[in-house]
Amino acid sequence: MKRPVVELVGTGRCIPRNVLTNADLEKMVDTSDEWIRERTGIRERHISTADETLARMGKDACEQVLEETGLDVAEIDSIIVATASPDHLLPSQACDLQATLGATNAAAFDVGAACAGFLYALAVAEGMVVTGQAKHVLVVGAERLSAITDYQDRSTCILFGDGVGATLVRTASNSSRGIISSYLKTDGTLGKLLCRPGGGAVQPPSEEMIEQRTYFLRMEGRQTFKHAVRKMADACEQTLKRAGMTCDDVDVLIPHQANLRIIEATAKHTGIPMEKAFVNIDRYGNTSAASIPIALDECVREGRVKEGSNVLMVAFGGGFTWGSMLVRW
Repeated sequence: MKRPVVELVGTGRCIPRNVLTNADLEKMVDTSDEWIRERTGIRERHISTADETLARMGKDACEQVLEETGLDVAEIDSIIVATASPDHLLPSQACDLQATLGATNAAAFDVGAACAGFLYALAVAEGMVVTGQAKHVLVVGAERLSAITDYQDRSTCILFGDGVGATLVRTASNSSRGIISSYLKTDGTLGKLLCRPGGGAVQPPSEEMIEQRTYFLRMEGRQTFKHAVRKMADACEQTLKRAGMTCDDVDVLIPHQANLRIIEATAKHTGIPMEKAFVNIDRYGNTSAASIPIALDECVREGRVKEGSNVLMVAFGGGFTWGSMLVRW
């Protein structure tokens, strides 16, 4: 088995106060609670208010990590934020968070890999620690997807919610815990199946963009579903192979919370019993890059993940991007 050299330590999360239930959505679009739960597993999702910015929620989540690890904010030398829905396009979300947190000694930047962004950010943080570029890296998954969700589109508005999760990456405290292996992949030729067509340099803000509602997320659900199951299962297999381990060695599976049926199919294809899979999509919906760190924090605080647990995290998102990471806690 590969020897870990970098570990994850400390977790935190911040969830908006307001809850949007399936019953609420029944009043907005032609849908039903039964239809949503049957196809997605979602009962409710949390929606941020104007004062619940990603910078503010990120600060709360990161302060929980700092308290748990006993670090002072001045000891943080890097902040990486994975997001597809930043508070501002410029400066980066990480810069806003660095300022709000008061991490004056930290370099800060964003990673854009949609729902797989947190795993991509962890891999970047691992490289920074291994090469000596950083000692203490806050890695944050943060999304306000409600800001880019079309609440006139019943196929997508039922899916997404807001939230922030965080952890710290540093040199492993001993040879038995930390990141064991990981696997990241992309297929940009399929990007149009899940995207935001408008708002960038190719289609800047305009009356046409507003009329056509191209600022909002668009998704080809059936095709995305098929790719997600296949690629998440393959990512799990590749990560376990690189670690010299099997599905039987996994104590907890933390999948991206996109759709309950995707989670069930991924677990089945990977050979991991569903009782080992952590699911909170019913309460949060799809929070993209924030879903895995939010779930990780819940697992740790509920005792599902404890010292020595082998945790397999896997995600799939727009790009298409996907990946997995095996960590011994």
